[in-house]
Amino acid sequence: MREHSIPLETFRVTGSDGRKIAAYRFGNTSTNRFTKLSGRTGLSKKIKDALVEKYGCKRFIYLEEMDERELQIDHRVPYEVDGDGDSTELVPEAFMLLSGSANRAKSWSCAHCENWNGLKDRMVCLSCYWAYPENYNHIAMRQIRRVDLIWQGDEIDTYDKLQTKARLLDKEIPSFIKEIIENEINRKRT
Repeated sequence: MREHSIPLETFRVTGSDGRKIAAYRFGNTSTNRFTKLSGRTGLSKKIKDALVEKYGCKRFIYLEEMDERELQIDHRVPYEVDGDGDSTELVPEAFMLLSGSANRAKSWSCAHCENWNGLKDRMVCLSCYWAYPENYNHIAMRQIRRVDLIWQGDEIDTYDKLQTKARLLDKEIPSFIKEIIENEINRKRT
């Protein structure tokens, strides 16, 4: 609904099983920011084609190769923060390709960011992981750094070995991998 310019507010309620769940209600339409007289428009195949030509069929966040039809176009700076920017023309550089799951992860993180919820400062978004994962200094205004690793094909055997070793040491695999990296960095110093 948000993609079609229908404002929604997200809030928490207690479900019938006692767990907190998200609920939605229509928001205030007077606070929507549109740069085009007709409101928000769909994103063209031309933009997607330009992004695929420049970057290949990769989702920007995890740099994983994907089938083109599984990729979605998303604003680097959320539409809710900056609309379509200052330009009257939509330019490919203002967008990125994401899988549905990466798009949902980005949307969730942005919707819980102070900038999205109040500041609406485009510059904050431009230095965020969710806009430029290759060059960022925060994630949704929090001092976090992340690396997403994917093992595929012949690399799966390496992952399985890491997982087995982590279990033997009674460690979660992310902490075990961090420990290996820290040990390697410290080894190089001496």
